[in-house]
Amino acid sequence: MDWAATLILLVISLCGFGFASWRASRPAEFGKVRLIPWTTVSLICGVAALFMLVHAVNLMGIKTGNASGPMR
Repeated sequence: MDWAATLILLVISLCGFGFASWRASRPAEFGKVRLIPWTTVSLICGVAALFMLVHAVNLMGIKTGNASGPMR
């Protein structure tokens, strides 16, 4: 994946995280059921943003993983 796709997905996931966090923090209306679990959506978007951030760091040339194989 190149820089453009990584940055686009990073921005989308950060916007999704912000929107879902805002929706999750709103008080629930009495008698209405929330059909979308906004806390879970916020968590998923946050994890996706973290993955895209690590991928962007890897594209810069910094190794973030164990290059020599499994941990000993």
